[in-house]
Amino acid sequence: MIRIVIAEDQRMVLGALGSLLDLEDDMEVVGKANNGEEAIKQIKQLQPDICIMDIEMPVKSGLDAAEQLKEDKCKIIILTTFARSGYFERARKAGVSGYLLKDSPSEELANSIRIIMDGRRIYAPELVDMAFEEDNPLTERESQVLELIANGKNTKEIAGELYITTGTVRNYISVILDKLDVGNRIEAIARFKEKGWFK
Repeated sequence: MIRIVIAEDQRMVLGALGSLLDLEDDMEVVGKANNGEEAIKQIKQLQPDICIMDIEMPVKSGLDAAEQLKEDKCKIIILTTFARSGYFERARKAGVSGYLLKDSPSEELANSIRIIMDGRRIYAPELVDMAFEEDNPLTERESQVLELIANGKNTKEIAGELYITTGTVRNYISVILDKLDVGNRIEAIARFKEKGWFK
């Protein structure tokens, strides 16, 4: 019997997924979590074979939880609405066994679980295409500057934190806007987030 924990913050989706997988003869849903923190606790406690994890959840996201569980023997499947190359990249680095999209047919999920239990990995085809298609155009330092802007820091605070002058920060910002092809900081943050490039 394949023992499964599901982590999903939308209760209706959580219930539906649980019911669907319980219909399979060789699967049993042993735990349901509403966020990444709960998922980690249940995995440690229940020792399931697989955890199906949403990404955007309160308290701790699915990707944060997957990174924390990297050394655990429980296999992680990310099941999300978001086909974002940055998320996919992070999930792959965290060693997840699968990354599937919620609009896939339900029987595909059960088949994917069986394939993953055989030791293979499964990624939604559109994500694989996307991963080859688009990389974050910003350097490590430019990404750092944008992250600090997204955290509400002003030019002076960023300069202080990174030990650079305010003029250098302004230069970075104009390069960032140029590379992301946007008109202002808000748009830059939105574009970066939409692509899933924030670490």
